[in-house]
Amino acid sequence: MAGDSVSERALDFLGHLSALAALAFAGRGATLLDGWMQVAPVHGELDLPLLSIIVPARNEARTIARCVISLLAQDLQRFEVIVVDDCSVDGTGAILEELARDQPRLRVITGEPLPDGWVGKPWALEQGVRAARGEWFLFTDADTWHAPNASASSLCFVREHRLDALSLWVYQEMESWGERAVLPTILGLVLFATGSLRQVNDPRDVEHALANGQYILTSRACYDALGGHAALRGELVEDVAFARRLKTDGRFRLVIADGATLVRVRMYRSLRDVWGGFTKNTYVGAGGDLRALGGAALLLSLLSIVPVGLAVDGLIRRRPFRALEAFASLGGTIALQAYLLRRIGIRSSLALFAPVGCAASAGILLTSTVSVLSGRGVDWRGRRYTGRINGSQP
Repeated sequence: MAGDSVSERALDFLGHLSALAALAFAGRGATLLDGWMQVAPVHGELDLPLLSIIVPARNEARTIARCVISLLAQDLQRFEVIVVDDCSVDGTGAILEELARDQPRLRVITGEPLPDGWVGKPWALEQGVRAARGEWFLFTDADTWHAPNASASSLCFVREHRLDALSLWVYQEMESWGERAVLPTILGLVLFATGSLRQVNDPRDVEHALANGQYILTSRACYDALGGHAALRGELVEDVAFARRLKTDGRFRLVIADGATLVRVRMYRSLRDVWGGFTKNTYVGAGGDLRALGGAALLLSLLSIVPVGLAVDGLIRRRPFRALEAFASLGGTIALQAYLLRRIGIRSSLALFAPVGCAASAGILLTSTVSVLSGRGVDWRGRRYTGRINGSQP
């Protein structure tokens, strides 16, 4: 019948569109790691500037001890560790109090209530900087672990390359099914949306900027000249905002490099945590551009939901070409993911989850957009933010 013919042509069109999307995705993705730089590990006592390591901690009882103990074990002659207890209610403060005994390098600051116009993390880091004495600042998250030579290696890297700031790609610890299925895809998509590392690390290319808030090392001079965290007070995605501000300024140089052998992190512990964590910043990360958000959701669907549905349809209804084209589309996305994961030191077999990761990423993107535009806002660490551009305060 005519209706059947129209529906068949529509399905064939979707299959071709999905294949083209997978081809374009693979073509762009293959260049993302161009310009990949690695921080070489160094060992031994070195003459390095005073480093202030600043850690924001809000309800981090599960992770804070591992983080602080690793930071206190740094192979540096001159450093201090400042942890800002950002109004925690889960025992973080008691753990920090115990750790601070007989540790003159560790200072624990009891955070002040969040002022109007500020997001939690920038406010905690601002308070840490006020107490810092270092020539360089290291901003790092409470769920990280640092090898003893991590800070020295990073300081040597910035000295060798004459940098004003350095952000590291750190090793991602993933133990639950949800983390393994979704997180690698999301991390790849962040870079896919931002640009290749060659573009990101080119100081002349102000259109492409990226930093990883899990590890940002910056000179005090650079930090002060850019206005510190006061200039980032309302930013939910403060790390990317810092990178954009730095590159736009034009006086300083920032590089994001591979530090996976030096620093580890476990960002989330379940699919629910991953979903909530990225829902808070996806809309803001896209700059609130609804066309970009819609296009991304369509692309992710063409890489996951659509080819899976077409493959099932082709097998059940004996449409071998349709099924073959759909499997080829899925295979291309999986192959690209395997290549990227292998390059960054993550088990390439996790690429088999790429279609699941793409589908979940589309869901996160839509959830973030609807939450912000509906006025519900986004929740993070027990605080609710509008999620709107330049309007993220509670």
